[in-house]
Amino acid sequence: MDYITAEEKSRLEAQLQGCMAKRKKLSRRLEEARELGDLRENAEYHAAREDQGMNEARIREIESRLSGCIVLSDEAVPEDMVFVGATVKLRDTKTGDEDMYRLVGESSGRFDDDEVIEVTSNSPLGQALMKARIGETVRVDLRRGPRRFEIMEIQT
Repeated sequence: MDYITAEEKSRLEAQLQGCMAKRKKLSRRLEEARELGDLRENAEYHAAREDQGMNEARIREIESRLSGCIVLSDEAVPEDMVFVGATVKLRDTKTGDEDMYRLVGESSGRFDDDEVIEVTSNSPLGQALMKARIGETVRVDLRRGPRRFEIMEIQT
């Protein structure tokens, strides 16, 4: 089950519209490259086909994601429970380090926010945090071994 926020759904829909709009441009580019001659040695043609294929794959991916997701409303989630869209302050029980994490359905791909680390709901940490409450300790099986985090604070 894939949970996303309304903001993430809007962002996905905008990406889908952008990819759909690109279709005509890519088709024209493919036609122009075809007119250049021999297709076996036509780098422009092969590049256009590859771009068209990647665009179509992205469209299918976004459509699949939108059709199988659940958009969460703020009213449906208790304020003291971690859910998609919440920002959580975690303390590593071993080191005592505290960091802020935001549970998201899909990563925005932005890394400019040094204060909050995005965690997808399908990641090991995201799955461990889902539906946890303040004061609970969650265990996360990471590549470097298991870690435990105490939930210090939840911001919605």
